[in-house]
Amino acid sequence: MRPVSAFLSSLCLLSFLSFLSLSSSVWAGTISQHSFDSATLQRPYVYSLYTPDGYESSGLQYPVLYLLHGNLGTEKSWVEQGNLQSTADALIAAGSIPAQLIVVPADPNFWWSDTATEMSRTALVTDLIAHIDSSYRTLETREGRAIGGYSAGGFGAANAALQYPELFAVAAPLSPAVYAVVPPPTSSGRTTPIFHRDGQFDPALWQAATWTALIDEYKASGTVVPFYINSGDHDRFDIAYHATVFYQALRVHQPDHVELRIFDGDHNFAAWGGSLGDAMQYMAKYLAAPAP
Repeated sequence: MRPVSAFLSSLCLLSFLSFLSLSSSVWAGTISQHSFDSATLQRPYVYSLYTPDGYESSGLQYPVLYLLHGNLGTEKSWVEQGNLQSTADALIAAGSIPAQLIVVPADPNFWWSDTATEMSRTALVTDLIAHIDSSYRTLETREGRAIGGYSAGGFGAANAALQYPELFAVAAPLSPAVYAVVPPPTSSGRTTPIFHRDGQFDPALWQAATWTALIDEYKASGTVVPFYINSGDHDRFDIAYHATVFYQALRVHQPDHVELRIFDGDHNFAAWGGSLGDAMQYMAKYLAAPAP
């Protein structure tokens, strides 16, 4: 006999999928592909863009969600595997989140971190944001920006929000690779060249790039970024534990502006796409609505 909680979860999922199907005929945003030349990276910066229904004719300025992919991901990962378009369409149609632009950029190094060879985090917060603000009708204020991501993208989202709290109204790292000391042996954080020195994983490079190196300065800034953090309880990289450590560090500082969700799931798109709607609704509480 199935537990009641599992039955209710299945029922809720079926109801939500039915809602998505019905909403898609009423509200239909669009996904498009773009690139620009990044001065920081000295190469093209590629991204997917979700524009909400009515964007072309409304004349309004919109908030922007920057949504980062994980290791081995691309600018199409959230679009093709993460239910991005259908989730956004349904939530906007229901009035659960404001109409918004969603930018899904690509980082070939996958970890959204500044290194000796490439400044991916700097390019994200300088080149990409400037390009989006100059190319589209956006709210060019802190209240007009949110950032999220899964796995390595959750690592990137968490660290970007901590390092640049003046830029983002809210952050949602999903199953984030926020290992406080070093990644586990099975993590791609150990095999990616950006955390290597002389061909070997260097714990010092990791520790200089992760949230533990940023949180004290973040706290001293006086600016609070609300955080939505989650993980599956069966995450193969034990991220439920590490996400909880990260959550607790923030909770001591900002108890009313951080949430943690541990759910039944692993480290995959069933978890990330399945929880994206909940994360977007949390972020909506802190995002400004479209405005003239």
